[in-house]
Amino acid sequence: MELALRGKKALVTGGTRGIGRGIVLALARAGVDVVTCYHTDSDFVGSLEAELKALGGDHSVVRADLTRPSDVAELLDHVKDRYGRLDLLVNNAGAISHVPYGELPQEEWQRILATNLTGTHLVIQHALPLLGAGSSVVGIGSRAVDAGVPLRAHYTATKAALVGLNRSLAREFGPKGIRFNVVALGVIETENFHALPEEQRTLMAERYGAKTALGRLGKPEEVAGAVLWLASDLSRYVTGNVIGVDGGIS
Repeated sequence: MELALRGKKALVTGGTRGIGRGIVLALARAGVDVVTCYHTDSDFVGSLEAELKALGGDHSVVRADLTRPSDVAELLDHVKDRYGRLDLLVNNAGAISHVPYGELPQEEWQRILATNLTGTHLVIQHALPLLGAGSSVVGIGSRAVDAGVPLRAHYTATKAALVGLNRSLAREFGPKGIRFNVVALGVIETENFHALPEEQRTLMAERYGAKTALGRLGKPEEVAGAVLWLASDLSRYVTGNVIGVDGGIS
């Protein structure tokens, strides 16, 4: 069955690395025109631009700090000028750190909330004029909300808040035909995973893989598969939900 995504317009935040990059490239291969953004310059920016150029389509990669309202406004102005509408918004940009809760500095609490929650709020709010009937908004969440992970209370709090935000928005904007869902992830192999020393990488893969029904970690392209489905009309009656892409982790 065809997803029929060719010609759709998408914004994916934080799309030059890891899960976001996998989503951007999968959308581009499906014929979707994609704008994505990044926070910090790196070699990943140029390499993504080169891959997107080779795939063809109307894509762009721009810099934006999503904790700054002015940057978010400029990002969505860029999308408006380029496409005039949005069929898909993927709120992927995020930050994480591991700090004992009793030692968590106020500045770090604020940094994680500003990036993961307030940044998402700002992007959605500025995107609203570009979203219409049939549009899909996807938040990248985490199974940490269900499991509870030590040293990540601040991160987990933002991902739990993302679920509540999307459920409320699904009810508010459902009459306009705009859908809001969260994809809750297990442990996914990204550049950070592959940058670990081999012994640590093997230990992590065995430890977390054993917790899944499938016996392995996930891959960015497998997350992208769920996003493509949520972008398509095949999921047109799906909203306000949390969809686990976690290999059956427990």
